[in-house]
Amino acid sequence: MLEIFVMGYCLYFALNIYTSFMQVGYVKNARNLEPIILDSSKYYEAANYSIEKEKLSIVSSFYDFIIFFMWIGFGLSFLDSLVTVESSWLKAVIFIDLFIIINWLLTLPFDLYKTFKLDKKYGFSNMTSSLFIKDTLKTGFLFLLFGSIVIAGISLIIENLPSWWIWGFAFIFAVIIIINMVYPLVRDKMFDKFEPLKDKDLEGKIEKLLDEVGFKSSGVFSVDASKRDNRLNAYFGGLGSTKRVVLFDTLVEKLTHGELLAVLGHELGHFKNGDILKNIGIMGVVMFVFFGIFGNLPEELFLGLSLNQEPAAIIAIFMIFSPILSFFLMPLISLISRHNEYAADEFGSNLQSKNDLVNALLKLANENKSFPLSHPIYIFFYYSHPPLVERFKELGYDVHNSSKDALKEELNIDE
Repeated sequence: MLEIFVMGYCLYFALNIYTSFMQVGYVKNARNLEPIILDSSKYYEAANYSIEKEKLSIVSSFYDFIIFFMWIGFGLSFLDSLVTVESSWLKAVIFIDLFIIINWLLTLPFDLYKTFKLDKKYGFSNMTSSLFIKDTLKTGFLFLLFGSIVIAGISLIIENLPSWWIWGFAFIFAVIIIINMVYPLVRDKMFDKFEPLKDKDLEGKIEKLLDEVGFKSSGVFSVDASKRDNRLNAYFGGLGSTKRVVLFDTLVEKLTHGELLAVLGHELGHFKNGDILKNIGIMGVVMFVFFGIFGNLPEELFLGLSLNQEPAAIIAIFMIFSPILSFFLMPLISLISRHNEYAADEFGSNLQSKNDLVNALLKLANENKSFPLSHPIYIFFYYSHPPLVERFKELGYDVHNSSKDALKEELNIDE
């Protein structure tokens, strides 16, 4: 049984590396073509960023490959020998906490390089050492407190309930829903500074837009995202009474009122089309399948890893092997997601205006240095949103014949 899981991981690794190499080669060739969507200088820069990011991903994948075999070869059994606690749920908490902390320490160099080297090189990251340390300590505190409670809960379910995987699924699914509800409140209190919009005219237009589609929220907020990153973004956070509209301060600064409303119109399209509930449903089905698989593993798999079939080992195996299953399910999930994005674009353009949405997407692509072209196999596996070229085509915007001067005028790009 262990051999099957190892073969699955090797296939996952090979496909991961193959798609990354295909993407790097494709973008290198596309980099020399006539620029589309982006200004010429940003087009070349976005291509270079995409290439460097993918090369980092390749190195990271090889590194993860080594870590994977380290864990299944001796790491899990060694960690098991260190945690000599009689209580199975307490052992699971200590074991999994240590497992996650060790993995975090092993991958930390890549996070540091991307944040402080790569993203700063291309003008994205504003992260400081002190802010990074503060964020890390806060995240670590939340994980040790609430993560340990969740681990203890699932361990007790495994230990005490027959067909535990059904009850375990229900428990974790409920936890995820609760996390989505409280996430905006936690971000507000511990990480970001949420403020009501200072532009009352814009706030009034947004509230009118929300009323048109029947979206009830707890408010419209601007968040100081620029202290960490210069990318533009907006999102609807929370569920139920905690729902709120969150605009990055970078987005408010760069987009006109009409363009902002078009972006929010797109997000409201997801709400109106029921995509949020659909996504929750899909997530639930996937999780149920995962729990069904990992809740019925044969004892020989644990023997092959020199582990006892107990909560700590079951949770660790779930965490190690579930990304493999996720990878092979992603093409189908991404296909559904891309379909939903087209529908949300149509809704947003009709709610505000097609021209505003096109201009907003143009600015987002330029400011975020999003390279508009990707290899088809890379799109197949990784793109939850349609490629920019295809989105513009659906909106009736010809990226090849549009005037560069008009584009520069729309984006306020200086030579």
